[in-house]
Amino acid sequence: MNTQELRKEAHDVDVTVWVGKSGIEAVVGELNDQLADRNLVKAKFLRAALGGTTVDEAAADLADRVNAELIETRGKTAVYHR
Repeated sequence: MNTQELRKEAHDVDVTVWVGKSGIEAVVGELNDQLADRNLVKAKFLRAALGGTTVDEAAADLADRVNAELIETRGKTAVYHR
């Protein structure tokens, strides 16, 4: 599946991971588990999670930590695929 098809599919996916003030480390395990169960996972970054970085930077960091592909970021939401 190409990136454009994954973006279309992600449109109907609900956010199931929230990254809050505990930061990225707090959700690595949860995102890993969800990616093992499904094709696409959406994560929302709350302002407290960013600590001076951008959503794009935080989303890319999280993708690296769970060995997933970052499909897109839109606003404060990121879509991951494995």
